[in-house]
Amino acid sequence: MKPDLRARPAVRQLRSSKIREVANAGMGREDVLPFWFGEPDEVTPEFIRRAGMTALEEGDTFYTQNLGIPPLREALADYVTRLHRPTTPDEIVLTNSGMSALMIATQALVGPGDRAVIVTPVWPNLVEIPKIVGAQAVTFPLTFRHGAWTLDLDRLIAALTPGTRLLMLNSPNNPTGWTIDRASQLAILDHCRKLGIWILADDAYERLYFGNGTDEWEPVAPCFLDIATPEDRVVATNTFSKSWLMTGWRLGWIAAPAELTEDLGTLIEYNTSCAPGFVQRAGLTAVREGEPVIARTVARYRKARDFLVERLNAIDGIEAALPSGAMYVFFRVAGLEDSFDLCKRLVLEAGLGLAPGIAFGPEGEGYVRWCFATDIPRLEQGLERFVSGLERLRATPRARARA
Repeated sequence: MKPDLRARPAVRQLRSSKIREVANAGMGREDVLPFWFGEPDEVTPEFIRRAGMTALEEGDTFYTQNLGIPPLREALADYVTRLHRPTTPDEIVLTNSGMSALMIATQALVGPGDRAVIVTPVWPNLVEIPKIVGAQAVTFPLTFRHGAWTLDLDRLIAALTPGTRLLMLNSPNNPTGWTIDRASQLAILDHCRKLGIWILADDAYERLYFGNGTDEWEPVAPCFLDIATPEDRVVATNTFSKSWLMTGWRLGWIAAPAELTEDLGTLIEYNTSCAPGFVQRAGLTAVREGEPVIARTVARYRKARDFLVERLNAIDGIEAALPSGAMYVFFRVAGLEDSFDLCKRLVLEAGLGLAPGIAFGPEGEGYVRWCFATDIPRLEQGLERFVSGLERLRATPRARARA
């Protein structure tokens, strides 16, 4: 009998990335406009790149501490203190990317059979990570109503039953741009305190926040770290990718109770050992000197967001909410039953790369995600392709049946 050389069943059952599948159909083609990934169209700022290159030139190519180099842990503690609450370096853990931060935090908090509740639609990794460690992933959907995404707070609290081990919540949210409000955070934290439930907050987009509808820039979205004490079961993961335009550097961090960080360091040892020193040196420069980059980026994205939402809502059959954070518009296409098919065909037939809503769970079917981390002329070109491509697809029998 031929041996079974595949991975264990739990791994084989993980969802493949529908975004990657769409992107693979268009990568390498110069005629495709890509808006599928959550990535800016700008390279990392020169002063951050120079810090990394200088560290390499100085020979910073050796192992570092599991928890991160002390200067960066200190700088991040000061950063979290300034934005949220008093924080010490022993509450900060450096990781090889925000993705690794989520994986390691989940490994520390849940195990086989544990119940983890995840607010969706959401970046698919958040739903799949608990499954890797054998936990039960229970999804709780946001609601799209009257042109906006909302959280049914009472229903979520009811879903956080006794015996639930973990709540995973991404705000500002990828893909919807929904951002949790302070009153909801307080109610959730109070409930989780009573039942001993851990909160794992994915704060990747906390600095890409457009506020409560005013033009005044608010430097950070509402965060559980604002209201939690060091004794609370609250872990916040973050990344250098979005705020400082460092997607390819793969550097992230965790803010956690000090009692937990030693265990997180052990998990880092068995996952990656440590984040590269020269990358951490670049990150240190970003934290210390990068506030102007964030302010400029948010102002740029706000203009792109406003332009894209207005233009999408002017298209027949399209309904788009105005996101309060992140870098995406997640819009509904009337009659759409197969978002993957639509996005695949837009790549192949219109040269336009968008992310299918189904990639973010069944709650996302009927929607499409568009990353607006680019300039307006490029968005305008993409919109022209979207309108003409959608018209062509709707005119075909296949499209009429599905879109």
